[in-house]
Amino acid sequence: MNELEILGVHRNRKFSPNHIGNDDAIFSLTAKELEKLGCKITICCEDEFLHAEAINHQKIFTMARQKEVVGKLQKLEKNGTQVVNSAFGIENCFRTNLTNALNLNNIPVADSYIVPTSYTGDEVFDSITGKGYWIKRGDFHAIHKEDVSFARSKEEAKEILREYALRDIPDAVISKHLVGDLVKFYGVRGTDFFFWFYPYDNNHHKYSEYQSINGDSVYYSFDQSELQKVATEAAGVVGIDVYGGDAIVGKDGVFRIIDLNDWPSFAPCRDQAAGHIAQMLYQKFTSNN
Repeated sequence: MNELEILGVHRNRKFSPNHIGNDDAIFSLTAKELEKLGCKITICCEDEFLHAEAINHQKIFTMARQKEVVGKLQKLEKNGTQVVNSAFGIENCFRTNLTNALNLNNIPVADSYIVPTSYTGDEVFDSITGKGYWIKRGDFHAIHKEDVSFARSKEEAKEILREYALRDIPDAVISKHLVGDLVKFYGVRGTDFFFWFYPYDNNHHKYSEYQSINGDSVYYSFDQSELQKVATEAAGVVGIDVYGGDAIVGKDGVFRIIDLNDWPSFAPCRDQAAGHIAQMLYQKFTSNN
């Protein structure tokens, strides 16, 4: 049997806010697990991939997020190259695309509206009940802390939209602030791997001030198997296999997905996750041989 040759495209560090080391670790561990399965792994960064004249590998695993890289990966996919996560799935995780996909497929999410950053009206804000709004850049993932901002008032929210417009961000997602426990989860579709935890208990969050907004964990009871089912379904809707995200669990045990990401850091569980990711990749890359 010929050795399976796989290209790994690493994530550019600017797309790993406060998680550079963790993203490096899960990627490296996955590569090592693939090598244990007899694969020959070549690693490159996003810039190297983008500037390469020819990509000869037919099997690629990637954490890439740079739009130009995602576009190049999509062209390769259209021509038959296997890419995991799919570059089309990665693009579906850009915030506006993600919001549309989850809403259209009846995934339980926070009430959310997509608006141009030039929006100055009141209708969207008046439609959202509760205390405060989350404003998130729509055209991409969060790169800077300000790309996900909490506004306590309509006026504050509009100011954030104006700042986004000045940064040439075309649209934003305005979401209802949900009260409850923040739960973070990681999964690998096609396997039984699923891990969830309370990030504030483990000091695992990108920006510590979010904890003062969300509040400490109360540990409301909820159906953990249902969370796994819904999270896996959400990942399937956008077309990614290696995924993670966040949910808010209310005091009634009802949860809502508030974020979904392509290939997160798996920081608290990466030693277990890497083997499952590698097995999933190996199965996908050998099933069509």
